[in-house]
Amino acid sequence: MVAVVEQVIAKGHPNIRATHPSTIEITKDEWLTPRGDCIIGISANKAVADLSEEFKVVARNSAANIIVRIETDDISDVIIGRGDSRLNFTDNKSIVIRRSDYVCGRTLMIKANKAARDLDRRLIERLRDPNQLIVITITVVLPLG
Repeated sequence: MVAVVEQVIAKGHPNIRATHPSTIEITKDEWLTPRGDCIIGISANKAVADLSEEFKVVARNSAANIIVRIETDDISDVIIGRGDSRLNFTDNKSIVIRRSDYVCGRTLMIKANKAARDLDRRLIERLRDPNQLIVITITVVLPLG
């Protein structure tokens, strides 16, 4: 098995709603309007373009599983999805998790088991605090053989 781990740090914002039915987004932007209903973290220290080349190579395999753990001080949630050969990781502002198999430069993974509206609502309450640090641990795992 091959596993590569990345960590992203973001901040909360009062406008986080997390009600989108098909995506989750983390952004480097330092602001959020109420229309950003898929965004769960702002002021992120990484976008998909900033992930390591090793991570990108492994994630571009359709057999790869990608696990994202979103955590605050005492609450966390986990999203599981798939890698894909079409992932290009070119966006320098965002990380997007998709339930669908749509791919663009912002896409981290496809066929995720959760979208923003599916996340633990206790976690979302914490993410509305602008002083809340959010730790996002992204692990790509590729079985060998």
